[in-house]
Amino acid sequence: MTQSNDSESGSPTVRITVGCNEPPRGEVVEGEKLHSERGGEALDAARAAADGVTVLEVGSTGARALEPLVLVSYRGRTAYHSRPSPEHTHSLVEGAESGEIGANDAVWVVEHDPDTKTLPTPPDGPLAVGARHVLERCGWAPLDRTIARASAAALAREDPNAALAQLTDIGILGRGRGDASQDSSIATDLDTVHKMTDDPVVVVNANESDRRNETDRMLLGSSPATVLDGALAVAAVVGAKPSDVVVYTNEADDLVRRRVRRAALSVADALGEEPNTASANTPQIVAGPDEFIAGEFTMALEALEGNDRLEARLRPPGPARHGLYGRPTVVHTPRTFAQVRTGLLDPDAYDAADADPGTRVFTITGDVEAAATVELPTGGSLADVRDAVDAEGRFKMACVGGQFGGFTRSLDYAVSALALTNANLGTEGVVEVFNENNCVVATVGERVRFASEENCGRCFPCREGSKQLLTLLRDVYDGSYEDDMVRELARVMDHSSICSFGHSTARSVGTALSRFETEFEAHADGRCPSGACEVTQS
Repeated sequence: MTQSNDSESGSPTVRITVGCNEPPRGEVVEGEKLHSERGGEALDAARAAADGVTVLEVGSTGARALEPLVLVSYRGRTAYHSRPSPEHTHSLVEGAESGEIGANDAVWVVEHDPDTKTLPTPPDGPLAVGARHVLERCGWAPLDRTIARASAAALAREDPNAALAQLTDIGILGRGRGDASQDSSIATDLDTVHKMTDDPVVVVNANESDRRNETDRMLLGSSPATVLDGALAVAAVVGAKPSDVVVYTNEADDLVRRRVRRAALSVADALGEEPNTASANTPQIVAGPDEFIAGEFTMALEALEGNDRLEARLRPPGPARHGLYGRPTVVHTPRTFAQVRTGLLDPDAYDAADADPGTRVFTITGDVEAAATVELPTGGSLADVRDAVDAEGRFKMACVGGQFGGFTRSLDYAVSALALTNANLGTEGVVEVFNENNCVVATVGERVRFASEENCGRCFPCREGSKQLLTLLRDVYDGSYEDDMVRELARVMDHSSICSFGHSTARSVGTALSRFETEFEAHADGRCPSGACEVTQS
């Protein structure tokens, strides 16, 4: 078998997607193997058959319904083979030995530059939805070799001040609840850390326990060096050493950590470092607790400091002034660091006049055949995510923003942070769709129950407010619907909670009440319109 590379270099190349997906905790899907397991079997079959063919392990493309996906490339043509058996994969590799890509039974055949470094997208199907900028190498580039020497980190090292000025001009906003600059310009915190005299730290906050949200996990697990390049560029801007870049992951994501470690060595090599000298020039990769609160950016710092009890930190001062172990700290999600990389290498891809320049990555899940992760331009429509999945049943509603997103009857909103915030929807990167068999009262009630059990307990409005909200929602089933009391309690939680946990819990309740009030009234009258609940007449 030839050496791995990320171009065809004259010989046929077979790429096998091996994702990082896992089932929900405690759930076993009867008769269904994990995507990573099926991908691993296909990879083993391909390697066993390979002789003069390059076989590459690549990460997920984001279209889980297609995976494992076998991409057979030769002389500027790539054939897409969706979910082949190990035996079929074996025969595809044998055919590639003689220059055949299996075009006759492929889902798509795409023509492209033989030396392309990005996924050649098909003309239709889930991979054609939206844009592919930060996701462009997902499913294509080998996991241990994904950047060249002309990287964002190298550019930032040459002139940190110019790089900071460029990011300031573009105005990239933070993405994700684990981002200290969520929905606000990251340049403000970068400038603050840049001016501090203490040794700065850069934290890649990839600890997400909500398995509905595959955005950061998929990006970090499929194109780890893209994220690392952005993080090292930020480190150069603020004056942090490469070893002071910390990739903070969920303890359940073992495969992601292994891939990041491999990529870290490759990135250090690409930047001319000496990665084998006690890892002095490579980022640290650590695991944090598999708890929802551990992804909130101040509690992420608490976890990194080894605290047994995680509590949200009071702000100000924020992490930019007093972060990890009191040092000035930049905390961003993988999606944000990937945007930084694009902004430094291709600033023309951003419109500085845009209130939310760039793209946003979303996972669409819920009542769908298989979840998908897509990238949409911020000026596009959120409704486009539905083109990436096959829905199960008739659409009733969506929860936009993850565990505590906002409920809506429509997805006809722009993708920008401003548009989603104005619609009281979340920007955390999840669109969960529900069909008519789901009850909004039960759905929001389950999320409030989660909030009452999983909050950090530091602030009274969130700790006690979530308990009282749960009691009020349970009373609806007994015929007591205190509309004004529920709304006022949610308002107090929104305005008084220390961190986003209380704010977003209130958002879920408020949007459910505002957009599905008749269903709450029906439950109080002893009737569930969807037929999903057992209710009693008071």
